[in-house]
Amino acid sequence: MKVAILVGSKSDLEQAEKVRARLTAFGVPAEVHVASAHRTPERVDRIASDPEVEVFVAMAGLSAALPGTVAARTLRPVIGVPLNRGLGLDSLLSVVQMPPGVPVASVGLDASENAALLATSILALKHPELEAALKAYRAKWREEPPAAVPPP
Repeated sequence: MKVAILVGSKSDLEQAEKVRARLTAFGVPAEVHVASAHRTPERVDRIASDPEVEVFVAMAGLSAALPGTVAARTLRPVIGVPLNRGLGLDSLLSVVQMPPGVPVASVGLDASENAALLATSILALKHPELEAALKAYRAKWREEPPAAVPPP
C-alpha cells in the first residue's frame, strides 16, 4: 500500500507535506515527488508506472496539467488538488474538466486534508484496517471543530 503525491514545483511542497502528514497519521506510506507535466514528463511517467502505488495525489496550480497527465498514464485512482495560484479558478477548472476516458477525482482549492482523506477512503476498500481509522477520525471530528481534530 502506497500513495504517491506529485507537485509540479518545489513551491508547492508545503501543500504536499500536509497530505503526507495526514496519510502518515493513518499509517499509509506516502512519497512526495516534484515532477512537472511540462518540464519533466519522463519523471511523471516513471512515477505513474510504479506498481507499488495504489493511489496518486497530483497537485498543481495555473493550468493544472499534472493530475490529467498522471491519469493518462495509469489505471489507478488519481486525486487532483487544484492549488490557488493566480486566479484559483483556472486550476480548479483544469482539474475538474478532464476529457472523457481520463477521470480525475477532484477536491477543492488547496484541499490537502480532503485529498488525504479521499485517498485513505479508496485504500480502505482493500485495506480494512483503514476503515476503522477513518471511523475513529470521523468520530473525533464530530466531537471537536475540524481544525482541532488530531490524527487518529
